[in-house]
Amino acid sequence: MSELVLAIDQGTTGTTVLVVDGAGRIRGRAYGEIRQFYPRPGWVEHDPEQIYRSAVQLSRKALGAVRARAGDLAAIGVTNQRETFVVWERASGRPLHPAIVWQCRRSAEICERLREREAEVCRITGLLIDPYFSGTKLKWLLDSDRSLRRRAERGEACFGTIDTWLTFKLSRGGAFLTDFTNASRTMMLDLEARRWDPTMIDMLGVPERMLPEVVGSRGPMAEAAARTLGDRAVPIAALIGDQQSALYGNGCTSAGQAKVTYGTGAFLLMHTGNERVRSRNRMLATVALGSKGEPAYALEGSVFIAGAAVQWLRDELGLVARSSDTLRLARQSRERGQPYVVPAFVGLGAPYWDTAARGAIVGITRGTTRADLVRATLDSIAYQVLDVLAAMEKDTGRRIRELRADGGASANDYLMQFQADLLGRAVRRCAMAETTALGAATLAGLAVGLWGSRDEAAQLSGRYRAFEPKMSVRERDALVAGWRDAVARVLTRG
Repeated sequence: MSELVLAIDQGTTGTTVLVVDGAGRIRGRAYGEIRQFYPRPGWVEHDPEQIYRSAVQLSRKALGAVRARAGDLAAIGVTNQRETFVVWERASGRPLHPAIVWQCRRSAEICERLREREAEVCRITGLLIDPYFSGTKLKWLLDSDRSLRRRAERGEACFGTIDTWLTFKLSRGGAFLTDFTNASRTMMLDLEARRWDPTMIDMLGVPERMLPEVVGSRGPMAEAAARTLGDRAVPIAALIGDQQSALYGNGCTSAGQAKVTYGTGAFLLMHTGNERVRSRNRMLATVALGSKGEPAYALEGSVFIAGAAVQWLRDELGLVARSSDTLRLARQSRERGQPYVVPAFVGLGAPYWDTAARGAIVGITRGTTRADLVRATLDSIAYQVLDVLAAMEKDTGRRIRELRADGGASANDYLMQFQADLLGRAVRRCAMAETTALGAATLAGLAVGLWGSRDEAAQLSGRYRAFEPKMSVRERDALVAGWRDAVARVLTRG
C-alpha cells in the first residue's frame, strides 16, 4: 500500500498543498495565491475556476517535487475556507456566479430583516444571524436572479462550500456532498441532527434540490477521477473545514482543549466534547471531531480581521515592506498604552457581532510613530482573541489552561508573547505552520489505515514553543481597559 497522503488546504488568500508520508514527514509542498475581487464596497468574490485550477496545478507541483505521481497516493484530504460558496450548473460543472467569500457583507440588509428570529436560528444551527455565513448570501443571490432561482428549483443548479465544489470537480461530477463541519457554517444545518433543516431552508427560501448530501468528515467519501490529478482514481478520504482541521491537527480532541489560528482572521475554537454548549456570550456552537474523526462539538469565536490588518499596513498604508518587518518595528514602539487600533474593516465579529462597526485609531498624538501604529495593529489581534477567550470561559465555567496557536501570524514572536501576557497563561505555538493541512492529512491517513490512531499520527503536529506570561496583572488590566474603551467608540449596537 502507498504511504503518501495529499492534503489540499484551500484558503481565503491562497491554496497550500502538502504531500505527507507515513512517518509524518512533509515530502512535498506547493503554494499559490488566490486573487481577490471587490466589485463593490463590502463585497468580496473569488473565481471558482481559479480555485479549482490552483488545487489541481499545485497538487501536481507538490507531487512533482518528490517525483511522485497520483498513483502513489493512498488518499487525499481536503480542508477549506468554510463559508465561501459557489453556485454552478449541475450538468456541466460551469460556475453560474463568482464565489461569494465569507468576508462579503452584501446580505447585511437581509440579516437585519431576520434579526427578530435570531434566537430560533441559534437554537437550530448554533449560529447568530450575520452575513458571515453562507445562507443569507445564497438568499441574496437567488432573490437577485430569478432565472437562477428557477434553475435551482428544477435541480439544475448546485450550491456548495469550497469542499463541495472541489469534490464535485475532482470527481468529474460523480460526488455532490459536503461534510458536517462545513455544512454547520451555512446557517441551514440542524446542528444536533446534522441534517438540512426545513425551517431554515424555508426561512432563507433555498430550494432543497440544490443542496449537497451531508456526510461525516472521515471517509473515504469520493474519488478524484482518473485524469484529474493523474492516471488513476484516488480516494478522497477526508473533508473538513479549515478551523476544525486546525483544531484536530493541534491534537485538540477532548473537552477543554483550545486553539487559535491566526490567518486572514483569527479563529478560536474550544472543544466541548459531546456537549453542545449554548452560549450566553454570543459565541457560536459548531461541529468538531473526536480523536477517531467522529462528530463532537466546539465553541467558536471568529475575529474577522487579524493577518489582514498586517496586509493593510503593508499594502494600503505602506508602513512595512514585508509582514516580517512588523516584529522589528513593534519592538521599537515606545508607548504600549497608546494608540489603539480597532480593525473593524468589515464590522466586528465575536463577541460583538456588529456589522456596521468601522475601524478606528484611538489615542493618536503628534508624537505617534510608524512603530507605534505597527505595534498597535499587532496588539489589536491579541486583544480580540482575549475578548473571545473570556467569553468562552464564561460560557463553559472552565478555564482554558493553555492556548495552542498556528497560522501565518503566529510566526511573529512579539504577537505570541503579547498574547500570552494578555491571557495570563501559556501560548504554545506549533513548530509546523501548516497545521490546518496536517489536520486533513491526519484524518485522511486514518481513514485509509495509514495510521491506526490519532495518537500514532500525532507526530504530524511536531513540536511546540511555549510563550509564558511575563506582564504584571496591574499593567494587563490597564491595557485591557484602554482596549475596551476604544472598542466602545466604534460599536453601533449596545
